[in-house]
Amino acid sequence: MSSHAASRRTLMRRRETGLLLLAAPALLMLGVIFAWPVLRLLSLSVEGGTLEHFEKAALDGLYVTVLLNSLKISAMVTAICLVLAYPVALWLSRAGRLGAALGLFALILPFWTSVLVRTYAWLVLLGRNGVINRSLLDWGWIDTPLPLLHNTAGVLIGMVHVLLPYMAFPIYAALLRIDPDLSRAAEGLGAPGWRAFLRITLPLSLPGVSAGCALVFVLSLGFFITPALLGGGRVIMISNLIEQQVREFLDWPFAAALSAVLLAATLAIYALIGRLTRGGQHATS
Repeated sequence: MSSHAASRRTLMRRRETGLLLLAAPALLMLGVIFAWPVLRLLSLSVEGGTLEHFEKAALDGLYVTVLLNSLKISAMVTAICLVLAYPVALWLSRAGRLGAALGLFALILPFWTSVLVRTYAWLVLLGRNGVINRSLLDWGWIDTPLPLLHNTAGVLIGMVHVLLPYMAFPIYAALLRIDPDLSRAAEGLGAPGWRAFLRITLPLSLPGVSAGCALVFVLSLGFFITPALLGGGRVIMISNLIEQQVREFLDWPFAAALSAVLLAATLAIYALIGRLTRGGQHATS
């Protein structure tokens, strides 16, 4: 028995070694094009052997406010995407082949257009004399144009439009893995549809929900084009602030420190979501 276990461990080690060798070129490429620039950026942030740039980022009220505003906008985008994407993913998972194919095509279609082009399209739609305001005025629903541009509302609309598929696809994948007979059995035993959803479908789909939330939140933190155009300089996120430090002030060390803060916040939030997800899975099991 012990010899069999030893041979099995040897076989597993050989398999792991083979997989590592196969992945070595990709890992090397990631190290060259990703890890090295990040390390170079971190070295710039502590140029001169001091932490003054981090102190400035942590103690100056302006930069703290921008970081908190970025976190707030990212959380709002994540919540809106979740509310909109879950029903879509649920419908896709229960639709027929034709309906699911058309729905997935509609979700994938925005990826065929540049984010910059889509953002400019929202400028046309949300402007004071844009399509939406002109239509509402012509129909008599409003008396004055709505402020849909150069504010938080416009930024949220543009970001949700871009990031909605990133929330829908993980939830859809999680829902597909759920055995539909579980809900049918619960309803057959007398449970109403809403109770079967809350007690069976929703808990089993939480891994997809957490993956979608983590993906959307992390991507939202680093958004640049949409806040810059739809915010009109009034809604500043930390990525816009980093670009400003480089383009206008040529302050590379401070921009590197802000980038390091953004990276640390992203990793911390990702780890927190992963921990909450594991806790939720243990509680469900």
